[in-house]
Amino acid sequence: SIVMLLSLWLFSSWPAMANDALPTVPSVDLQRYAGRWYEVARLPNRFERKCVGDVTATYGLRAGGGLDVLNQCRLADGSMISAKGVARLAEKNGSTARLEVRFAPEWLGFLPFVWGGYWVIALADDYSWSMVGAPDREYLWILSRNPGMARSDINALLVKAQAMGFDTSSIVYVQNAKP
Repeated sequence: SIVMLLSLWLFSSWPAMANDALPTVPSVDLQRYAGRWYEVARLPNRFERKCVGDVTATYGLRAGGGLDVLNQCRLADGSMISAKGVARLAEKNGSTARLEVRFAPEWLGFLPFVWGGYWVIALADDYSWSMVGAPDREYLWILSRNPGMARSDINALLVKAQAMGFDTSSIVYVQNAKP
């Protein structure tokens, strides 16, 4: 029966799913993480498909915990667009490296599907760069405190992302104007 086949599949794949948990850094000092980040590379995604450059994410500490989020990018016609959101711990009292982000209106915040995974999977000791991924490995971003980043550093992070199970074959390199 279908129920039996589904049960067999679920139990036979359970250890594989548990072993495939996306590793994160142990913790993130959200006060140090706050501020402006420049996106230097990403996996393609629908909400950034019109962005051609100058992609930034600015995080600010929220009084009640978590972060305010402001994402911005330049379009082909030269205009800038932005999206405001919030980030919170993915698990109450959980790791500060496992966040979830919402760009939907606040009144929809009770719906689980409006929250997306934002897990810090690599972070420079001096907070000069960060690599962020979603637990399902559909999203990946490499961020830097500066508009540019050495290609060798980006490539090293992409090797790490591949080892974590990300398909980096379609990575998008972002064109950022130097300030």
